[in-house]
Amino acid sequence: MQLASKYDPSLVEDKWYAFWMEKGYFYSYPDKRVPYTIVIPPPNVTGVLHMGHMLNNTLQDVLIRRARMLGFNACWVPGTDHASIATEAKVVQKLQAEGIEKHQLTREEFLKHAWEWKEKHGGIILEQLKKLGASLDWNRTRFTMDPKYYESVIHVFVRLYEEGLIYKGYRMINWDPQALTALSDEEVIYKEVSGKLYYVRYYFVEDPTRYLVIATTRPETILADTAVCVNPNDERYKSYIGKKVYVPLVRRPVSVIADEYVDMEFGTGCLKITPAHDPNDYEIGLKHQLEVIDIFTERATLNEKAQILVGKDRFEARKEIVHLLDNQQHIEKIEDYIHKVGFSERTDVIIEPRLSEQWFLSMKELAKPALDVVMKDEVKFYPAKFKNTYRHWMENVKDWCISRQLWWGHRIPAWYLPDGSYVVAHHEGEALQKAREKNPNIDLSDLKQDEDVLDTWFSSWIWPLAVFDGILDSNNEDFKYYYPTNDLVTAPEIMFFWVARMIMAGLHFQQKIPFKNVYYTGIVRDKIGRKMSKSLGNSPEPLDLIARYGADGVRFGVLFCSPAGNDLLFDESLCEQGRNFSNKIWNALRLVKSWHVSHEISSPEYAELAIQWFYHNLQSNKIQIEENFNNFRISDSLHLLYQLIWDDFCSWYLEIVKPSFGNPVDSKTYQQTISYFKELMMLLHPFMPFITEEVWQALRDSEDPESIMISRWLKAENFDKTILDEFEFIKELVSTIRGFRKQNDVPTHEKIAAQFAPREMKETILKYAPIVKKLTNLESLIEVNEKPKDHLLYMVRTESFFFPTKSLNIEEEKNRLLEELAYYEGFLASVQKKLSNESFLSKAPAEIVQKEKKKEADALEKIKAIKEKLKIL
Repeated sequence: MQLASKYDPSLVEDKWYAFWMEKGYFYSYPDKRVPYTIVIPPPNVTGVLHMGHMLNNTLQDVLIRRARMLGFNACWVPGTDHASIATEAKVVQKLQAEGIEKHQLTREEFLKHAWEWKEKHGGIILEQLKKLGASLDWNRTRFTMDPKYYESVIHVFVRLYEEGLIYKGYRMINWDPQALTALSDEEVIYKEVSGKLYYVRYYFVEDPTRYLVIATTRPETILADTAVCVNPNDERYKSYIGKKVYVPLVRRPVSVIADEYVDMEFGTGCLKITPAHDPNDYEIGLKHQLEVIDIFTERATLNEKAQILVGKDRFEARKEIVHLLDNQQHIEKIEDYIHKVGFSERTDVIIEPRLSEQWFLSMKELAKPALDVVMKDEVKFYPAKFKNTYRHWMENVKDWCISRQLWWGHRIPAWYLPDGSYVVAHHEGEALQKAREKNPNIDLSDLKQDEDVLDTWFSSWIWPLAVFDGILDSNNEDFKYYYPTNDLVTAPEIMFFWVARMIMAGLHFQQKIPFKNVYYTGIVRDKIGRKMSKSLGNSPEPLDLIARYGADGVRFGVLFCSPAGNDLLFDESLCEQGRNFSNKIWNALRLVKSWHVSHEISSPEYAELAIQWFYHNLQSNKIQIEENFNNFRISDSLHLLYQLIWDDFCSWYLEIVKPSFGNPVDSKTYQQTISYFKELMMLLHPFMPFITEEVWQALRDSEDPESIMISRWLKAENFDKTILDEFEFIKELVSTIRGFRKQNDVPTHEKIAAQFAPREMKETILKYAPIVKKLTNLESLIEVNEKPKDHLLYMVRTESFFFPTKSLNIEEEKNRLLEELAYYEGFLASVQKKLSNESFLSKAPAEIVQKEKKKEADALEKIKAIKEKLKIL
């Protein structure tokens, strides 16, 4: 097999992915093997690959490829989420570009456009995952609006309604004025913003010369005020309780009421109460039976009930109202104010609290068992620190607003009768039957289905159940075999949106957990810690990275710095490091394949020793890698493999066993080297599938599987730690001899005679002398009792080694070292003076103190090394 001089990922990756697909290696069906199942967190059908997807899906691919090689029946289910809000926005945008407004279309006409958009754009991200090397079972691709999946969602709604867990209620909800839909509490992201705190005068009805001052961040809602509230224990305001004040601008008389909810320390201790536009005010309004005046349209513009500025956007209205208040002497003062404001997770606009009739799912009954299984580690979180976050949310869970005012999605299966009552059913035929139980004279034309659709998360919370059709038929072969799944890889920010709810659904509908382990990835940030985003321009295009560095290089880059649950500081240089790793492996392959093999010669002693050492080293690393995988320390495993392959195999093992120029290698050493090389590629395959497949194909013989992907992971065997410790000493010795050559300008091709005076390591030195001689070009390594004349002493741990000085001017070297010693001792004194200063230690930031301690440690180490060199002289 002719090997190219340079590894080119672009010539390799498409070839091997097509090969794997053609052979059906990704496909899984139930058999007698133990299943290993992962379901993909379904990306939005609107989505394209970004760095978060790259990390998440690379991790899943590592787990699934390794599971295949361990002999499990590995099944990784792909799919996409219909993403109600995001997709409807895309379709509306497309229609507007064509001069069509949504309201001009019927629901059926709009949905036709939505499906056309989905068919054209919906599979982009899945195709992009193929470029990454993701080994998903594409035959099982699911979409949350597929007919059977749709039916599953409706079935779940009906069942929960019949169990009394779904109900319809009129209450304060989060409203997205851009998407024109309700949101659940979890879909609101709170951000700190710079705003203003407006102090506004409310004049008394009885005495217009006197007033109360309230502080508000939202002066536009003053128009909807129906009371002013003070704390009953606040001595400043006790005499005003029961009196009336005018609402500024609209001169509506409202009462001063008392409620202990009021924080006496905030603002003036006096609140305006706007039941229609604040959830806390709404609760006070219910308690005190206040009037509710809703002044906003669904688009958050002022309506007729506002009386003034009708049609104005809420933020424009704010500016004008502040101006009007100021003109009429209602403004006491205005202060800068930092506060948290809720934004829509989907559209990033400021949400509006709004009173609305919506469908809700009661959560407390579902939450308790789902909390228990996590607290008892029946579902394990990695890292475990997320258990506390999970517990806090589950213990304070609120009912879930599940209805959305959209057309794209699963339509709520409720049908309304002419009298306003409704029935909930699986389909309109069943709805008619149930309606006739109420009124025998009802016809289908009399029924009107609810216009709303369900929250997107209401379909994805049954994902592990529904992808195997377990909602509609829990006795089917696939469901019984693949459910529960094994591992879930996801981001902690959707712990409540998705993870918690999937656990609830699994336990409620099947009395089984949906997965055994949850691995939480961190946020992908740039190298200076900023979250990656298109707006900041710090998020590279994944496909561009793959084009530059190859999929293996990019996979290496995102995994090399991604400890579980901690943010990933991504630097493109990591992908370059991954590409260089591929090149290192390729060059090692070219080296090994260039050797001429002889069956006539026996193994040299240095090769026998190297083979023995690498065997034990390999077993030790395999045990550690296994332990890392068991604890989801995926990045740690890659670090081990990187060092094992680059340093131990390429830089040490191959350097030891390679034959001298022009000479053959013995067949035993060659075969063992090939065997090690193949096993290393098997260990690396889950992380870097393409380069490992290419190398496998160059190394495999007729007895090997036709693809590394279906090779069997070799179990770790016992290892001898003594041999590993011995070889670490030999590494230090070799490095010392090489250092001596460099420091004293002794060419590597020039043979030298070394001597040693042993203390504890005599047997080790003599045992590995063949390796030391080969790697350092020693003519001899002779045992002596004392330091020979005209030799330099070098210490390796407790052992003394002597090398001929030749051209070294000892006096000059000694003076140079004494100067260097004086410098570092002075530097150390200045650092230690700073560290002994209590004022510095108490006031300086921790990282500054840590830097000074590092300087101290480095200086001490340098001084020690210089003194050791002076002893030699």
